[in-house]
Amino acid sequence: MTQPLFAAETGTGSRVVVLIHGFGGFHGIWDRVANELASENRVIAYDLPGHGSSLGWPDAGPAKIAVRAILADLAARGVEKAHLFGHSMGGAIAALVALSDPARVASLTLLAPGGFGEEIAGPLLRRFAAARSQAEIRDCLNAMSGPKFHPADDSVEALETVRSIDGQREKLIEIAAAITENDRQGVIPREMLAKLTMPVAVVWGTEDSVLPFSQTEGLPSAFRLYPLQGVGHMLPEEAPETVLDIIRSTMG
Repeated sequence: MTQPLFAAETGTGSRVVVLIHGFGGFHGIWDRVANELASENRVIAYDLPGHGSSLGWPDAGPAKIAVRAILADLAARGVEKAHLFGHSMGGAIAALVALSDPARVASLTLLAPGGFGEEIAGPLLRRFAAARSQAEIRDCLNAMSGPKFHPADDSVEALETVRSIDGQREKLIEIAAAITENDRQGVIPREMLAKLTMPVAVVWGTEDSVLPFSQTEGLPSAFRLYPLQGVGHMLPEEAPETVLDIIRSTMG
């Protein structure tokens, strides 16, 4: 049975904030950020197609499927304009949403986004997809994070709970194989990104082991880059306060 695209919606306000998680995650990775933003904004945190409570979305996996699903869901919710925030694969999807329907995007904050360069840690992401136990999940998260960060127990437990959904692990293995084929990822051309006219912030950890910091080279001149020294790939967990400050600054 096909499930609807799931979103956790909190808060109220005239501004709408959309949070898009990365590969292998779910809406809960944004909890700390979402709780802070919900005090003065309407916050919508999605489970991407093929993840969590959106596991049953048809043909889940390709970014274009997620883009269509999010745009359709925002239209159904009556959202005419939103501030988009995406991490990793969710960053690529957020950028593609903005390219597909720029009038609907008020600002764009991308945390170590996918699609900004070919290089990707394919073996690590495939191992993360197949991880079943808390120990396996923790080991992958440690490898993705900066050297001074260790994932919280409740974060690991939450991911284990999501992995226990029937068919979830198998779907993640399928998606990981597709997005890391030949240990390369698809790239959004810089000339396409340069067409975006809304405020765009790019946040990247200098110790990112999944998508290297070097992928920040050659960004469009209008993009604002925030390098985070000593931080790895798991930005929403590693540097939530800094991420919040950048989000608020980008929204204006």
